[in-house]
Amino acid sequence: CIPTRGTRVPSHSDWIHEVKQDGFRLIVSRDGERVRLFTRNGYDWTSRYPLIVEATRRIRTKQFVFDGEAVLLGVDGISDFDGLYSGQHNDEIQLYAFDILALDGDDLRKLPLHLRKTNLARLLAHRADGIHLAPFEQGEIGPDLFRAACDMMLEGLVSKRRDSRYRPGPSRDWIKIKTRSRRQ
Repeated sequence: CIPTRGTRVPSHSDWIHEVKQDGFRLIVSRDGERVRLFTRNGYDWTSRYPLIVEATRRIRTKQFVFDGEAVLLGVDGISDFDGLYSGQHNDEIQLYAFDILALDGDDLRKLPLHLRKTNLARLLAHRADGIHLAPFEQGEIGPDLFRAACDMMLEGLVSKRRDSRYRPGPSRDWIKIKTRSRRQ
């Protein structure tokens, strides 16, 4: 599911808002002891990020697929894309998981987003270091969160319809609104 670029943050109660991390999008898959990390374009990056792989193995559930953003956090707690891109800190890369696609053999993509997030929160309740549940807020607070993201020089926000299904390709149910990034 790929967010559509937007210019305004939705301010309706039916929207969920997440900080847009400045990183690489990853699909994390576990089937028994086999863990795989795939980019949005299908590249296998399992060997690239050992902290995420080990954290995935420490999750008690043995079969799941989730979507997230691989990030390198700077000392200020803000994602450092240049450090991530350099590849020099691959053993420090963490994942912010924001959606779950499958759990224990069940395809969850047709469930509404708010139920998928509930399932993801349960899966990561006893989270392992290296994987974090991506924080989010719901409702009219979106524009205020965006202003705060601007003040903190974050990448932006991704706003998603609370009842949206997970569909491949671009989606108008997911809207990405970027701030003026630190690199601009």
